[in-house]
Amino acid sequence: MSSENAGMTDAMAPEEFDVVILGAGINGAGLFRDLCLQGVKCLIVDKADFGSGTSAAPSRLIHGGVKYLETGELRLVAESTLERNLLLKNAPHCVEPLPTFIPSFSLMKGAWAALRTLFGSTTAPRSRGALLIKIGLTMYDLYGARHRVMPKHRFMLRKTALREMPEVTPRIVAGGIYYDAKISRPERLVWELVKDGLDAQPSSRAMNAATLVDREAGTLRFREARGVERKVKTGLVVNAAGPWIDHVNAQLGIAGKLIGGTKGSHILLDHPELVKSLKGRMIYFEADDGRICLVYDFLGLAMVGSTDIKADNPDTVRCEDDEIDYFLASLRSLLSRVEVNRDQIVYVYSGIRPLPASDASNPGLISRDHSSPVAEPSGDRPFAVISLVGGKWTTFRGFAEEVSNAVLGRLGRTRRTDTKMLPIGGGRDYPVDATARRRWVDAAVSRSGVSAGRAEALLNRYGTTADAVLAQIKANSGETPLAHLADYSDAEIDWIARNEMVEHLADIVMRRTTLAIEGKLNAGALEEIAAVAAKALAWDAARMAQEIASVTALLAGTHRVRLRG
Repeated sequence: MSSENAGMTDAMAPEEFDVVILGAGINGAGLFRDLCLQGVKCLIVDKADFGSGTSAAPSRLIHGGVKYLETGELRLVAESTLERNLLLKNAPHCVEPLPTFIPSFSLMKGAWAALRTLFGSTTAPRSRGALLIKIGLTMYDLYGARHRVMPKHRFMLRKTALREMPEVTPRIVAGGIYYDAKISRPERLVWELVKDGLDAQPSSRAMNAATLVDREAGTLRFREARGVERKVKTGLVVNAAGPWIDHVNAQLGIAGKLIGGTKGSHILLDHPELVKSLKGRMIYFEADDGRICLVYDFLGLAMVGSTDIKADNPDTVRCEDDEIDYFLASLRSLLSRVEVNRDQIVYVYSGIRPLPASDASNPGLISRDHSSPVAEPSGDRPFAVISLVGGKWTTFRGFAEEVSNAVLGRLGRTRRTDTKMLPIGGGRDYPVDATARRRWVDAAVSRSGVSAGRAEALLNRYGTTADAVLAQIKANSGETPLAHLADYSDAEIDWIARNEMVEHLADIVMRRTTLAIEGKLNAGALEEIAAVAAKALAWDAARMAQEIASVTALLAGTHRVRLRG
């Protein structure tokens, strides 16, 4: 579905854009917002939905990259810690501090390996003793000083560390507590970046569920889900297709291999005892084989990850049985008194990190830094193509700013808006302390007539975008809770369907909300949500049934979720 469909020209007369961005993941959406804020007329297109590919499969952390210290990527750590701090201020509705416990199982182990890695080795074994961790956390604090919003680290020897985290194995010799952040709704944030861009530059457009069909010289032809074709002309294309970058470049007539991705899988457990034992902290730990794992409280579930396996096909990536076994074994080794098993798993997911092509023998040592190589006009392709390679969720704003400045230079324009301190979506005017939050809730209750608890729930989900949801509830003279999912309502789902460029049922349950990943869906709730969406989007009975079947199959086949009645 395209934004402002009425504004698009018909298929026979191509519309011209300054820039066309192919791929609406976090990097593409971040760049789209930045360019729109500078007055550039942009089109962003995704073959699926906004934030539906790799951007929907991260560890859901906003972090400075403490592990990049040992690979010597100090500039990346400096950038990541800054961007983490900025996101805590600009997106407080979905990004929050995450105290992190890092255990050490030896005093001195790993020092020489770290030095070898620092000086360029790509085969050094992974191990991190207490001395190495202490030095690393001290450096991390120094790099995170700009716009600091969280405390510095604490380091403890065994006795104190076990008092802080009593469920952790007594095999540890020390531990540190430092601060990073987590993001509760990354898929929504991608959509919010697109929406902010459209609001900033009304002549720009966004299209989801639209496929690049072909290129005829300088004209690109797209086909939308309903068969409508659009022709577009531009002087510059940005390839932000993530792990699909090489495939898209081939469609544009550009040969070469830029991407050498790795697979990252995660599982979520419904395990209150495990969540309670974490005491609000993430444990960032070294598994028995030296690889890094993590576990933390994500919306009341235990998030466990992540693998790092070389892979290059994002269309077939799945969380496999051996990865699940690995996660559970690692948890049992770390938290021996907490029982974990497959029956507690409510959701799994996996994605391909779009890392630069590399011959490193250890996938964990492939750089997470970003680059933006340019293919200048060639042959019958009159436009340049900038490919957004690598990067990480946390640094999307800085990456967007860097590429945007290059684009502005090509267009002969100058930057007019700085995004460093610019709130995103529902983070705008968000009440960040208890007093401000109470005032917001009281005002929402007064305006809309909903209960304080309901207003608070909507604020938690959508940030200050909840104001618009509440306005619709009032306009509808109230709302009706879903029979199979009482903390969501018909008016809430209807507002999402009508206002957030929903093309498919999956867009609602997997990206505009966290219903799927939280394990809240059942067959009855899915049918109710589909019925509301069908009415809002004019789906007939056959289309509605198709949407339900598609989501049901996706959840079962990719996320190991079997919906019950």
